[in-house]
Amino acid sequence: MKVAETFGHYVEKLSNTNPAKARCLLKTGWEIQNLKFQLLPNRQLFPADRYLAHLMMDTMLKPLKSPENSVIVSVFTPCEIMQEVGLNPYNVEGFSCYLSASMAERGFLQQAENEGISETLCSYHKTFIGAADKGVLPKPKCIVYTNLTCDANLLTFRRLSEMFQVPSFSIDVPLQQTEDNVLYVAEQLRALSSFLESHTGKAIDEGRLRQRLRRSQRTLQNYDQFQKARAGKYVPSDLVTPLYCGMTNNLLLGTVEQEKYTEMLLRDIRQAQPAKGKRIYWMHTIPFWSDSVRNELCLSEKAQIVGCELAQVCDPEFDPEKPYEAMAKRMVYHSLNGSITRRIEAGIRHAKEAGADGAVWFGHWGCKHTLGGAQLAKKKFEEEGIPLLILDGDGCDRSHGGEGQTSTRLDAFLEMLGGVNHE
Repeated sequence: MKVAETFGHYVEKLSNTNPAKARCLLKTGWEIQNLKFQLLPNRQLFPADRYLAHLMMDTMLKPLKSPENSVIVSVFTPCEIMQEVGLNPYNVEGFSCYLSASMAERGFLQQAENEGISETLCSYHKTFIGAADKGVLPKPKCIVYTNLTCDANLLTFRRLSEMFQVPSFSIDVPLQQTEDNVLYVAEQLRALSSFLESHTGKAIDEGRLRQRLRRSQRTLQNYDQFQKARAGKYVPSDLVTPLYCGMTNNLLLGTVEQEKYTEMLLRDIRQAQPAKGKRIYWMHTIPFWSDSVRNELCLSEKAQIVGCELAQVCDPEFDPEKPYEAMAKRMVYHSLNGSITRRIEAGIRHAKEAGADGAVWFGHWGCKHTLGGAQLAKKKFEEEGIPLLILDGDGCDRSHGGEGQTSTRLDAFLEMLGGVNHE
């Protein structure tokens, strides 16, 4: 922790005087961490999850190493089209997670607020905006985003487009789940293809795109199969692996690497030990930096996270032979799109499939969609026999931590599940 604090301090200090050096330091530190993931991985994790840590760090490093071949995206933007023109995802939420893990987020949050960004805006977005405003984050080729699930997207990506002076493309996803809306979004995705071809000079081959969508479908099917298989198994879990899955099951869909990860998971689960301890399904983002949550749920046989809703937002029931309609269907029928009831029902279904004994609904500061649905979620989960804890906090900003309350409430919740024993 002391090393991270020192590293974050120097990144923040340099960002005030020499942002290019701050970026270089950030890249060097992340490269060293990536080397550690390869040479000294955490042996408590499944081999698949060790591979995932390296894969996710690679994804974060690419925009720093090759920004001209990167596209800033919102987390639920379909990236298969960008992959076809050689652009790497440069994701706001993911990047801010890594800045926070580097303990460098505070100065960037303050910079955004100093420039007029509301304190109530999502801290992931504020951190990214502040880092971009200071000049630490490099200029991308372009920006592609959607209004899906998050109000902050509409402000953040327009501001970044103006800041970096790069073209942007917005995908409008209606709230209603209808086939007409699927066709409406599919036409926008075809227009996105033209936009990307124009700005990269590369052509998108629909045959290759269909091949990517087949891979995306297999990847989602593999992950669903793994989640169902883990119901009777013990899977060692830290606090970041479920978040990595939430990132890569969206940003890296269509890649060989992400399909390989899910294939490794299926091999690993066949050799896993029988289930043990209390099993928690997590709704929304995870405050990975929180000592209170780490003490209870990180690599513990007594209690562990058995799934995160952000990794299971799309059903694999789409036709990859119609790639634009397939990506559009994923967005329109996304579990966080439309009524809060759809999101809750998906969470209950996935929690049951994973064999969860209880669930945590994490009220991330600034996320109105999550905060507003908390009481309804508690009622619906508990009607289905799954106790639910509403836990307030912040996934990125430590100053909104409330560690004492988090510790007390999470400990009491797990104690309440005391009758559960899978050993």
